Amino acid sequence: MTTPSALDVSAAAAIAAIHAAIPPAYHRPLVAIVCGSGLSTLADTLTAPAFLPYASIPGFASSTVAGHQGVLAFGLLAGTPVVAMLGRLHPYEGHALPAVCFPIRVLARLGVQALILTNAAGALNPALQVGTLVVLHDHLALPGLAGMNPLLGPAQPPLARFVPLSDAYSPALRRLAFLAANDLGLPDEATAEGTYAWVSGPTYETPAEGRFLRAAGVDVVGMSTVPEVVAARQEGVPHVMAISLVTNPVIIPEGYRSIKEEVKQELAGIAATIPAAATVSHNEVLEVGVEKGPVMRSLVERVVARVAAGELGAAPVV
Repeated sequence: MTTPSALDVSAAAAIAAIHAAIPPAYHRPLVAIVCGSGLSTLADTLTAPAFLPYASIPGFASSTVAGHQGVLAFGLLAGTPVVAMLGRLHPYEGHALPAVCFPIRVLARLGVQALILTNAAGALNPALQVGTLVVLHDHLALPGLAGMNPLLGPAQPPLARFVPLSDAYSPALRRLAFLAANDLGLPDEATAEGTYAWVSGPTYETPAEGRFLRAAGVDVVGMSTVPEVVAARQEGVPHVMAISLVTNPVIIPEGYRSIKEEVKQELAGIAATIPAAATVSHNEVLEVGVEKGPVMRSLVERVVARVAAGELGAAPVV
């Protein structure tokens, strides 16, 4: 007989607490949704919701970021049982990566067949306008490449030790996202596809970091999502998709202000022109999330409706 791992024991305790607190009809949700900064209004469309604070679930850490409520919301969306994380956990809050990934592992063990992650992200690709919904097809995990991989640590049999990620983002689920955008009559420029860079945060990128990421082929950048994708794939969730809401352009000026030249002008008696400094704030991110959240919410709802209709296995239209 195999001895349960510490992860198995912790996940079982979390699931037992969840099942004890919600109606039996929600015990096995079809779809799980993770709501990023300012996007928790996705839960507003749930029918007969049941809310469960993270603090009441064994093993769940608390979210400390503005715009993240720290609540699991169960209910019906498009007539099918779903669960939504209203806010996520980040390493920059001081949470270890196993704690960041633990809620995803619990959702996977509740039996979800699809995981839809949302986030607020900065645009590196100048063609992406604020408000664009970017369906991710790949990611660049800089912390992971530098020794902060979510799967570091002891092996957790029977979970895979080495997890392939070339197929991390489900083509079938991404297809439903664009069909849903068509259902909603969204203009072509409202959606895009792209590569996401995970950075640790909590600082926003310097111009040099932005140039580096853009040169690496990255379209959007943010401080979350990738650890959750990795955990979900290790847990065997069949379909994983992530959608980034572009809330701001990453500040990448063409050149730098030259203090040396300004001093030379000053010494020559010439009044120097001081350029305005552009910055990004978290309030700006939250404001765009509130403004564009209804579009994201409608898109996710339509995707869930198509999943519930059994369309994940449907053949592409020829």
